[in-house]
Amino acid sequence: MRYMLLIYTNENAQQTPDQSQQIREGHRHAMQEATRKGFLRGAEPLASTSTATTLRAVNGQVVLTDGPFAETKEQLAGYYLLECESLDDAIGIARQIPTACGGGEGCIEIRPIRPFTPGAEPTGVSRAVRA
Repeated sequence: MRYMLLIYTNENAQQTPDQSQQIREGHRHAMQEATRKGFLRGAEPLASTSTATTLRAVNGQVVLTDGPFAETKEQLAGYYLLECESLDDAIGIARQIPTACGGGEGCIEIRPIRPFTPGAEPTGVSRAVRA
């Protein structure tokens, strides 16, 4: 089963150089453990939300806006892509991932990836968005 671990944090919180180093070490450890177990398929940090572009379909028209989709307390900071046997395996890796990437506290959303067959109609994607 494939899982996406989505890391949410407050990108505007302040942290000391020592805290930044601890966070980097925490990510390095989590990636090494996921690699050792054969689970890791990818992991990358994201640029700040100020660099985001949001695309949405409004009445059949595509509308692009600068910035994130919504103003929130926590922002998506990065992800891990795992392929493992169970949710318990994914939780085991998620427990090791620092959530204070931008400082302060955060959370990790663990979400299974639905199987997709090329050529098949994707479930839950509207035609207006794909057009």
